[in-house]
Amino acid sequence: MTQSLADMRRDYTRDGLAEAKAPGEPFALFHQWFADAVKTEQPPVEANAMTLASVDGEGRPHCRVLLLKGLDERGFTFFTNYDSAKGQQLLTNPFAAMTFFWPALERQVRIEGRVEKVTAKESDDYYQVRPLGSRLGAWASPQSRVIADREELEGLVKATETRFSDTQPHCPEHWGGYRLLPERIEFWQGRASRLHDRLNYRLVEGQWLRERLAP
Repeated sequence: MTQSLADMRRDYTRDGLAEAKAPGEPFALFHQWFADAVKTEQPPVEANAMTLASVDGEGRPHCRVLLLKGLDERGFTFFTNYDSAKGQQLLTNPFAAMTFFWPALERQVRIEGRVEKVTAKESDDYYQVRPLGSRLGAWASPQSRVIADREELEGLVKATETRFSDTQPHCPEHWGGYRLLPERIEFWQGRASRLHDRLNYRLVEGQWLRERLAP
């Protein structure tokens, strides 16, 4: 390593986040920031990529990067294998946190809340628009389980291709969506000298309360 980690930093120079320009509820602001990210972020950054954190039955946190696949007034939707490690963690402890980071915009959004499964129809509707390889992969891969090597996985995929050679694969029961129902959403805008802007929205008795947090 040629550069000390202690010396690795950048200053933030983009616009701030003022209460006067922030709506009273967080979804409008998230839509605005997400649209900005779609226009601004360049590959390999994916604007809908987020880190999902969950907690297992022993209280140990786990996180991984997923893609957001749905957003409405109810919450934030992603899809996965229900039998995976994250699926089992959410079954045990149905609370999670998401973090979006858009470096070109010097912005971050943190979301916390309860997680619930979406309807079977919602899962099937999304499953059917996925590429064929992804649909077959949902059947073939025993996600999060130990396998011998890459060849074992490729063999499972080949067997699945043979199974569905004469028909289109349908959505497996072990695969589908989750919706995070937000109780807290924090918008972070990087500012100079680490004096960042942080606007926090909390759901209190069905109403969103907006407050500023110290950086």
